[in-house]
Amino acid sequence: MNTMITGKLKLTGILLLTLVGLSCSDDDTEELMPEPSMDELEIGSGNNQGVIGRDFHFNARVIAGSTIDIVQININPMEGETYSNAWSFEIVWDDFKGLKNSTVHKHFDIPEDAPEGRFEFKITISDENGTKLEETYEVNLIDPENLPVDPYLYLWFTESSSENVYFVNELLENPEEIVFAKNDTITSQVSIRNVKDDGQLYILFIKKSADHLPESLDDIDFSKAIVYDVFAHENETEVFTFTNSIRDPDTYEIIRGLPEFIFGAQSDNYNPTSNSIEGEKAWENGEYYFGIIYENFTHNVSVYHYMEATVKGF
Repeated sequence: MNTMITGKLKLTGILLLTLVGLSCSDDDTEELMPEPSMDELEIGSGNNQGVIGRDFHFNARVIAGSTIDIVQININPMEGETYSNAWSFEIVWDDFKGLKNSTVHKHFDIPEDAPEGRFEFKITISDENGTKLEETYEVNLIDPENLPVDPYLYLWFTESSSENVYFVNELLENPEEIVFAKNDTITSQVSIRNVKDDGQLYILFIKKSADHLPESLDDIDFSKAIVYDVFAHENETEVFTFTNSIRDPDTYEIIRGLPEFIFGAQSDNYNPTSNSIEGEKAWENGEYYFGIIYENFTHNVSVYHYMEATVKGF
């Protein structure tokens, strides 16, 4: 065989092997896909606590690597802990599927068969690109009978100068067709039972269009919320019913009366300094949330309730 031809064949063979090798190398190299991330995390009430048989609050801002697939919560026993019965819990949400990012704000009940104790609270964010984020925290589940305080809304009574009266009792059934008109003057009394130590109450009006429904005092955005009343209790060593109106138990004389509030006022009843009602929360016709938030600072537990009201005449 011609030596020159043989050399060309060898060279061609080497080039082919090199190209094949490069191709295989490219196929073996996995493209790193972006993973999801999470922040602004809120688990249960203060100190990552949940009450057995009751509502549990979960919040997280999720940013997907590409787009969200599912968000999953698992509550599992912790190694080294002892429980009264075997129990675990899982919940999966797919209503965020296909979104690039979202605030996952959910409420679910802790099942009544859950035992008390410390548990692993695992959050899994699965991405549609095949990646996932897993983070584990500790959560404490407690029987409601063992709560140091167990606040609940007992009565909420509102009266307007238009001779309308609205009330909510402990069944939390809201009145229908709540209407407040420009220049209406209202008073509103709230009673929260089973509290002690230190706590504070806010009564708020918030436009529905503001898309703001705070569940704790730290969540309140005062650029969106109009304050009807704010009132606190301190150093109460015995369990009692807290209300924003106080009378002397012997003489029944008013010690702290209900504040008045006029629809159309230029400022609200925030204490110690009122806030101007302008900008994003300026008065307008439409639908409002009328709500209360009570928070017990000592025991890290909150109570909130909202009803819807129509404001007119502006």
